[in-house]
Amino acid sequence: MRKLGLLAALGAVLAWATQNRNVRAFGHKAVAAVRRAVTPPPAYDDQTLKAKVESELFREERTLKGVVNVNVQQGVTQLRGEVGSPELIEELVGRAHKVRGVGEVENLLHLPGTPAPMHQ
Repeated sequence: MRKLGLLAALGAVLAWATQNRNVRAFGHKAVAAVRRAVTPPPAYDDQTLKAKVESELFREERTLKGVVNVNVQQGVTQLRGEVGSPELIEELVGRAHKVRGVGEVENLLHLPGTPAPMHQ
């Protein structure tokens, strides 16, 4: 008898959730996030990956387009150039890491007046 009460309560909650648009939207977003998390990143060729990284980096920072150079060789993303602050360097490297398909980011960015780091 107790099981029937729990099942009835569960049924009522599910009925309410399927009728509530916000709950359904949340459910769809949660399912999509889980799919992204468990799906392995696609294997992009170097040119495609370069375009994806450039799109992410230069979307908001259009002034960086002529200053920062993005290169991808055998799946390793290299960022080169001179930028104004250490915080911006960290932000750009972090944003490059977040691009789906990027494995390793080689940071060759430097501040004005400091020597450019060498490729390792």
